[in-house]
Amino acid sequence: MTNAKNSRASAAGRGAHPGSGLTKKGKPRPGTGGKNRRSLEGKGPTPPAEMRPGHPAQRKATKKSGPGSGPGSGPGGASARRTSPGADRTGAGPGGDRTGRPAARGSGDAPEFVAGRNPVVESLRAGIPGMVLYIGRGQQQDDRVVESVKLAADAGIVVLEASPAELDRHTGGALHQGLALRVRPYEYAHPDDLIARAEDAGQLPLIVALDSVTDPRNLGAVVRSAGAFGAHGVVVPSRRGAGVTAGAWKASAGALARVPVARAANLARTLHAYRDAGVFVAGLDAAGGTGIRDLELATAPLVLVVGSEGRGLSRIVAQACDMLVRIPIAARTESLNAVVAASIALYEVAAVRSRLPLLAWPV
Repeated sequence: MTNAKNSRASAAGRGAHPGSGLTKKGKPRPGTGGKNRRSLEGKGPTPPAEMRPGHPAQRKATKKSGPGSGPGSGPGGASARRTSPGADRTGAGPGGDRTGRPAARGSGDAPEFVAGRNPVVESLRAGIPGMVLYIGRGQQQDDRVVESVKLAADAGIVVLEASPAELDRHTGGALHQGLALRVRPYEYAHPDDLIARAEDAGQLPLIVALDSVTDPRNLGAVVRSAGAFGAHGVVVPSRRGAGVTAGAWKASAGALARVPVARAANLARTLHAYRDAGVFVAGLDAAGGTGIRDLELATAPLVLVVGSEGRGLSRIVAQACDMLVRIPIAARTESLNAVVAASIALYEVAAVRSRLPLLAWPV
């Protein structure tokens, strides 16, 4: 009996202090009544590993970016670096996504780096406009490094020697093999400049617009086809679309130096502006009512709109077109890559125009 009393007394003593959840008599409290609401609130979403103090990923990122700079700390931080070309990453805001990672590559507002001996020498062979070629100490004996130095010198690109730590910092920890090329940001044209380019040449405008094509290599290949078949430029959306990166330069095989790429803040509005200027807009769509070989608009000022392989044209962009054109294929279940579709359409338009007398703009 004495032990039971002592137990109740000790429970009461423990429950006497505030916030214990027990009354002075040791009984459970009926509720907080809103007085302790803060303790019931969560701490929000768990931040990524590289932003958690003390986490191994955070220490690793800090070590790579140098003392006093961690993820997202500034120009020298891990989140501000751009690595070698890869898949697209779409940010959730002007500076990147909610995790602090950089926005999508190819935005044209900052330089990027090509890392690795083979990628660098291939980029220089393709005529990608570089700014600085960084070479690791003791790498001059490799044939690819020697060729890279020669190509950079011929192109007027600055060649600098860099330590392994500097190369790691520039390339964001990518496998650079002691060689990295800093690529100059691309200067986009205005969509109206493409019509002016046709006017200056005394030709009918022929423009390619890409809708939701997110692979920079596809953009580069389309630019290459546009240059081969006499198009005056390519229009891409500023959001949810590929930009001109080192990968696009390589895929274009130098065509980006001759064929301008324009950026549209809103692709549908840009297409409406082209229509107001007297340029017809034809969208490539598998459900189109006209075959590409029956396109009578081939002899008129024309914009060819190409969608992505999976989604095709978006609803708003399709509504902005004067007509939808299809490329006949044997199997209805198959679809064409955006590059292939654009190349076929450009070839057909060029073939029709080549059989007619010289066409000039304005008609």
